[in-house]
Amino acid sequence: MAASLVRRDKKSTAAHLKADLNWTDNSSGVRQLQELLDSVLNPEKPAADTEALDWCKCLIAGGEGFEEFCKTVRSYDNATLCGLVWTANFVAYRCRTCGISPCMSLCAECFNNGDHTGHDFNMFRSQAGGACDCGDSNVMRETGFCNRHRLRTGENVPSVPRDLLLMSEMVLPRFIICIIQYLRDGYTEPDTSTERDLQKVLQQLEPQISFLEELTKMGGAMRTVLTKILTNQQIFKDLSVGQEENVYAKKNYEKYLSALKNSGLVSVEEKAQSGAAEPTRGAEAGALGLLGAEAPASPDESNKEEDQDGGQSVGQRKRVKLSSTAKDPSIMDSLKHKCFLEELLFWTIKYEFPQKMVTFLLNMLPDQDYKITFTKTFVQHYAFIMKTLMKSQESDTMSNRIVHISVQLFSNEELARHVTEECQLLDIMVTVLLYMMESCLIKSELQDEENSRHVVVNCSEPLLKNNTYWPLVSDFINILSHQSVAKKFLEDHSLLMLWMSFVSFFQGMNLNKRELSEHVEFESQTYYAAFAAELEACAQPMWGLLTHCKVKETQEYTKTVVRYCLETLQIWFDAIGFVDEPAPNQVTFHLPLHRYYAMFLSKAVKCQGLDLDSLLPHQEMLMKIMVHPLQIQASLSEIHSNMWVRNGLQIKGQAMTYVQSHFCNSMIDPDIFLLQVCASRLDPDYFISSVFERFKVVDLLTMASVHQNAVLDGEQERPMLEGALTFLVILSSLRIHLGMADDEILRAEMVSQLCMNDRTHSSLLDLIPENPNPKSGIVPGSCSFEEMLSAVADFKAPVFEPGGSMQQGMYTPKEEVWEKEFDPIMVVLRTVYRRDVQSAMDRYSAFLKQSGMHTTGNPWPPYKERTPLHPCYKGLDRLLHCKTLHIVIFTLLYKIWLDHSNMSEHVLCMVLYLIELGLDNQVQEDKEDEEPCIEEHCHDSWFPGTNLLSNLHHVINYVRVRVPETAPEVKREKDPPPSTSADASNFGQNSRRLTGNWRENVREAQVFSLVAERRRKFQEIINRSSTEASQVVRPKSSSTRWVPPGTPPQLVTEILEIRESMLSLLIKLHQKLSAKQNSLSATWLEDMETNSHAHGDGITAIERILTKAATRSRQSKRSIQEICGKVSPPVAPKKNSPTDKNTMDKDERRQRARERQQKLLAEFASRQKSFMETAMDVESPDAEAAMDLGASEVMESEVLYDCVICGQSGPSTEDRPTGLVVLLQASSVLGHRCKSDETKKLPTTDDEHIYPADTCGAAHDVRLALMQRFFKDSSCLQSVSIGWEGGVYVQTCGHTLHIDCHKSYMVSLRNDQVLQGFSVDKGEFTCPLCRQFANSVLPCRPGRSTEVVSWHMPTNKKTAVLVKEVEDLQEQLGLFPVSTTTESNLSKEMESVIKDIKNTTQRKYMDYGKNPGSPDNDFLFMYSVARTNLELELVHRGGNLCSGGASAAAKRSCLNQLFHVLAMHMRLYSIDSAYNPWTRLTQVAQRRDDCLDDERPEVPMLFRDCPSLLIIFVLTMPQPLRKE
Repeated sequence: MAASLVRRDKKSTAAHLKADLNWTDNSSGVRQLQELLDSVLNPEKPAADTEALDWCKCLIAGGEGFEEFCKTVRSYDNATLCGLVWTANFVAYRCRTCGISPCMSLCAECFNNGDHTGHDFNMFRSQAGGACDCGDSNVMRETGFCNRHRLRTGENVPSVPRDLLLMSEMVLPRFIICIIQYLRDGYTEPDTSTERDLQKVLQQLEPQISFLEELTKMGGAMRTVLTKILTNQQIFKDLSVGQEENVYAKKNYEKYLSALKNSGLVSVEEKAQSGAAEPTRGAEAGALGLLGAEAPASPDESNKEEDQDGGQSVGQRKRVKLSSTAKDPSIMDSLKHKCFLEELLFWTIKYEFPQKMVTFLLNMLPDQDYKITFTKTFVQHYAFIMKTLMKSQESDTMSNRIVHISVQLFSNEELARHVTEECQLLDIMVTVLLYMMESCLIKSELQDEENSRHVVVNCSEPLLKNNTYWPLVSDFINILSHQSVAKKFLEDHSLLMLWMSFVSFFQGMNLNKRELSEHVEFESQTYYAAFAAELEACAQPMWGLLTHCKVKETQEYTKTVVRYCLETLQIWFDAIGFVDEPAPNQVTFHLPLHRYYAMFLSKAVKCQGLDLDSLLPHQEMLMKIMVHPLQIQASLSEIHSNMWVRNGLQIKGQAMTYVQSHFCNSMIDPDIFLLQVCASRLDPDYFISSVFERFKVVDLLTMASVHQNAVLDGEQERPMLEGALTFLVILSSLRIHLGMADDEILRAEMVSQLCMNDRTHSSLLDLIPENPNPKSGIVPGSCSFEEMLSAVADFKAPVFEPGGSMQQGMYTPKEEVWEKEFDPIMVVLRTVYRRDVQSAMDRYSAFLKQSGMHTTGNPWPPYKERTPLHPCYKGLDRLLHCKTLHIVIFTLLYKIWLDHSNMSEHVLCMVLYLIELGLDNQVQEDKEDEEPCIEEHCHDSWFPGTNLLSNLHHVINYVRVRVPETAPEVKREKDPPPSTSADASNFGQNSRRLTGNWRENVREAQVFSLVAERRRKFQEIINRSSTEASQVVRPKSSSTRWVPPGTPPQLVTEILEIRESMLSLLIKLHQKLSAKQNSLSATWLEDMETNSHAHGDGITAIERILTKAATRSRQSKRSIQEICGKVSPPVAPKKNSPTDKNTMDKDERRQRARERQQKLLAEFASRQKSFMETAMDVESPDAEAAMDLGASEVMESEVLYDCVICGQSGPSTEDRPTGLVVLLQASSVLGHRCKSDETKKLPTTDDEHIYPADTCGAAHDVRLALMQRFFKDSSCLQSVSIGWEGGVYVQTCGHTLHIDCHKSYMVSLRNDQVLQGFSVDKGEFTCPLCRQFANSVLPCRPGRSTEVVSWHMPTNKKTAVLVKEVEDLQEQLGLFPVSTTTESNLSKEMESVIKDIKNTTQRKYMDYGKNPGSPDNDFLFMYSVARTNLELELVHRGGNLCSGGASAAAKRSCLNQLFHVLAMHMRLYSIDSAYNPWTRLTQVAQRRDDCLDDERPEVPMLFRDCPSLLIIFVLTMPQPLRKE
């Protein structure tokens, strides 16, 4: 029967069958149809056969044409949603004003038909694909619907006639099972299959799936039919197993079962191993228990899947209790399918989400029943999706397709809540994420490497490197954006604990260890992965949760999170074996647990009115919490001080990323806030001493002019001290989390970005840190962004540039912003590149000059008043009022005043800033707090109390310091004054203080004794107390080698007489800065007008501080007047002519300069001596004698060069020479100079010449030709210069690099595929630092200070003696330069640069002799290069070598290095006496026999060219050239 039907005409058969089926008794019709379908839809036929598809179309249409049938069905479309699905690169719209969910999007048609005027919308190119949300009130507000979906035209559509879709209901189930059979059949196990096999199966099925897609587009009526079929469990049961007798279907079914087997998180075999107790264990299962591996699992069991290698299983992990809901074993079980939809999704995942299938599944979503079932199915398959994703080769494409689906499902709050309640969505997500990360854990090496029990993710694993986790995390962030779901998450404590253990996998990842000896060989780029992972997997879910903790009602949630953060932190500290000191030379930028804790604290105080103290742990825990964030701040300074150069550029990259605008509010801001909290609650002396210890500058804080620093080199001390002070200023003045309103924060961020540079609107939007969840695209208070921008900035309209290009419109800060709101501290915090700080300061000073506020000298960063602190953080001000800080301030003021080494203007600026902050933020002192201080009034303590205002005028008489015996202080004073014992101010005594916390319980007191101990140690180190100091001083050799107590240099205790107070030092610094003896008269306070203080330089800053001190304390005012009176005794007015005054100032300045120079020399000598003593423990008298060479040679140590490629600095050596980046160019410009001044005219007739005869080049040519007619050729070539035409000009940008670094740089340029504007093969390149064009490297001669020769002194020796000396030196010529005997790297490079110079110009400009190629030509060319460059230098400097001309500063000279290279080659020639003028000079009688070969005479001396002669003499001088 079926066979005859198949042969008949399709259309008439379909009509006939449809008629049969419409009868009441339709059994025969049904039977006929089934038989027909059995033969047509036989899965054993190849899928590519289109016959079956044609049959299906005809049967469904029931005899009409398929197109007409589609039209008819569409007319019954009752859908109220649009649901148009698109794939990647489709252009869609998003309107933030109408969106409820941040992921909402609209197709162009719905967007244009809706009313979005004045809304905040954007048009975007879809990355992963999406679907139109128009009509879905869960995702967007109804006001934004388009006309069609707002009017709900679908609701009043007539109901569908029964017979219209009758055939579809019969045919489609068979069609779908046929597709499923094909999918089952095509599937082969992963180990045997290749990508290609799966792709082939999909290609063959393309027409069938496209047909299903077409059906979905027919509208609501057809979708309802499809939904029924896809979700009906009975049809699936009947058709899925396959009929008994069909062997083919049976085989496919078995394939399907084997594919199902390992779809759960635990494969079936493992299930059997871990026993049947699995489901009942439920609540007690560990995180791994849930995942199927018992905690005491055998090693092979960790091999959960073929995609994990057993070696990855690390240590015993902590078992985490899971909520009882996790009893539901669906997360781990392998899947069981009950309907077509489930199996279709299963194959979609197995085949790695083919685009057509995804589109079909999504096109069905407007049907609500389908949507709910599909979402549940998707959740049920979640673990399976993750496993497939991890194995996938094309994880990027797959990720996009997963998100394409999940975004449609989870953006809908109603649906997300429903699935969370019914299917444990949250448990599934967290468990799956945890499982995923567990596949790539390694042992943490932070702190205690051997015994650490902490595990972290390995950032070099593809899972992290390729962001494979992204789709799952993005789903998690998406569902947390729904309040109902987030609340459920926050209420479920076991889930929270599980999440915290997930976050702790990232705590301390990507650890950096400082390279101390070699430059690291391979710069790993894992830090990209680490920063991305922390931002996406930790910070964004955190911001998501924080958005729901904004009101008082949610206090409990915050408390819970804070509690679990602290618990997890404690677990972490125990796991890494942390006690109190961080391990040296290690830093990790990733502390998500600290940041969770910080952000929830901030929200609790700011929005929920919780009391801070109720959320803080005990003091000891706070001390631990502050260590790692503080370590990061110190490391930032170390990185900028070049202490990590050997770790390569990537470490700088990390430091930049940490503060960069997309990361700063999730990284540096929480860290600084956490440190502020710790500072406000811990003992301030302890905190300050910890800061200076972490920044490694404690040794620097001594009154002595010489100190030893065990951990830092000399050049690192200054930047580290600046870093420590800047950090303290930021800490005490930043208010982002301490009381600023959101609008104020936005304003401050905007001002700081605009002050660095003018910005375009888009770049400003990008640079302002987004406060909540950055995925949302909702800018913080988006309404106020524009208002704020117009309040602080002016718009500069776009302009056309001459080339025709358009310059974008920029925003630039308003004048009043510069005047009142420019905050250098905020700028420092937000700059990624250090140059931006300088740029902001330059712009600021330009503004001041322009507005006439400050016209002389460079202004200092302005001081800005701060918003008041939130009452909870009042304790932060105690930081500015503690003795330790005051001692540091006093010491630094003293050192700056005395010009000690490593002090800078920046240090003074920050010290003054701290004083001013202290004066502006007074601490309200309780009477009780005063009591413990009574015993302090003995003289032994530095300061009587803790208040800055009263300490300012406290005079310190004597300080006891520990200095090396060689220090200048020792010589000064042998017998200490008798009063010392009473007055010697000594740090050690401070340990008795309990700073007012003596009322707290015993436990606290214990902690404080620990604090006091720490403080005492710190203070001993600064200015050592006489008893224990000898033990405290750390030996120079960074404590690796034991040094007996008596090793030199011996430290001795000296007593310095100081007799200064902070006020007196400030006044003396004022004089020093203004370079006037009596810069402040005794009455200046009265004359002062108060408003001129805001802007200016250091002088203004000091005046401002003194005025503030005087207005706030009468005692200070008296002291100031007294000091000013003492310093400048009143003089009778004397008429001084201005010239007198100038000469006086000049003399004074000269005197000062002389003193300073002497001091420097003495310091150098003593430093060198002490270094020599420590370096060589030699007792021989020779060593002593060598040391007495005197100070003059100390200055002539080797020149150090910085290599701009590897960043290291050092001398140029024979083996590893350094070179200058140079550009060699041939130039004939000198030859065109004319004697006559008349202006040149263009020739207009044949008689006129464009080249006049009186040019320099022409004159020299004539001269040489004339000489060659009468005199010996070789002699002629030594009597003139060439190079007027085609001379080689050598220029440099001034940057140096190691020659070997340069070679590897050139190799990398050669391999670089990018199109360059220069030819690398010819040796051309751009300077790696300033990008100037260059084509050679000029080696720098190693500078040695040993070759001191008597020649340099003016002498009155007899001529005969001098002649003898020259001859002796000639004898040694074989030895000098070294390169004639030994072929070193340096000499090779010198030879190659000479080759480059010769290749720069053409041959004709080098051969002027009669016989081409003779050495005479070379000799002439060589010294002419020197002449050419000297002449061109003259031109540059405006005709005078002594005065710097207009461009002298801009052009850096390389004559020094050039002359060395030329001299070396000239000396090679001068071994032959014909080329050595010195031998001629000293030979008394000239032998006649050397003129025989060429009868012509030599050129007489007076005919020769003087400059040329001089240059030959200089370059062949038998001893090295020196800069004298």
